[in-house]
Amino acid sequence: MDQILSMSLTKGLIVMKKMIMTMMVIFLIIPATVSAFSGTLKRIEETGIMRIGYRSFQPPMSSLAKNGVPEGYSIDLCNHIAKGVQNAVGREIDVQYVQVSAENRFNTLSQNEIDILCGSTTLTLSRREIVDFTLLTFVTGGSYLTMKGVKIENNFDGKRFGVVKGTTTATALAALFEDVGVSAEIIMIDSTEAGLDALENKEIDAFCADQVVLIGLVLQSSDPQRYSVLPGLFSYEPFALAVRKNDADFRLVADKVISGLYRSNEIEQIYTRWFGKFSNIKPSAFEAMVQLNSIPE
Repeated sequence: MDQILSMSLTKGLIVMKKMIMTMMVIFLIIPATVSAFSGTLKRIEETGIMRIGYRSFQPPMSSLAKNGVPEGYSIDLCNHIAKGVQNAVGREIDVQYVQVSAENRFNTLSQNEIDILCGSTTLTLSRREIVDFTLLTFVTGGSYLTMKGVKIENNFDGKRFGVVKGTTTATALAALFEDVGVSAEIIMIDSTEAGLDALENKEIDAFCADQVVLIGLVLQSSDPQRYSVLPGLFSYEPFALAVRKNDADFRLVADKVISGLYRSNEIEQIYTRWFGKFSNIKPSAFEAMVQLNSIPE
């Protein structure tokens, strides 16, 4: 009896030892298989897909090329960021482009339908309540586009000014007219494309948007000589790429890429590609932005 009991205890100890060893192996394996990332980076690591939100008619920042592929200054930056994300997660990733509008762009980002918003988005404190932003990517301001020969500089009274609703330009334009007592009509328009159509059809006297976007519209047109972009600015618009709120790991990857482009002067090539046709002289505000955001590693 004692011998049988002893053999049972021995077998029990062997079984327990095997169970303990198995559990130790499992505990050692688990940390190696759990992703080191969180938020957007974790999702991209798992799916192999990064989704870039863009507006289709915001040249030269973002627009659709003739082949149907998004292109532009901001698109180039986001494609560089995609390469940075690929290096960070250690696997090849595919880029998917998702078209957004001025009205739904932030909701699309917050609702996890895109990972980054690339275009002509102004960084504001109120917008930072719902999304986060990368380092600054461009600096511009609101201006006016007219058809050649239309004079509005010295007398805005009675004129019709179109502006895309829901933009900082619309807010700045209304504030300007109120401050200086201009008696002009501000017409809210759904999109940049609709604004250009309204201008060409003489439904408005001037179309207002960020000056860099107006320049892009002129350069993209079949006959740039038909238009005039006023040289003055009525607002200050610092552009940045929007990312989801509290997604620090993904934002850091984006900031590293942007800062790296600034430090290496590769941003010069991207700038020239999209603005060289208009002018090779970069605004001093842009040069200052590059210097201030050339953050060391």
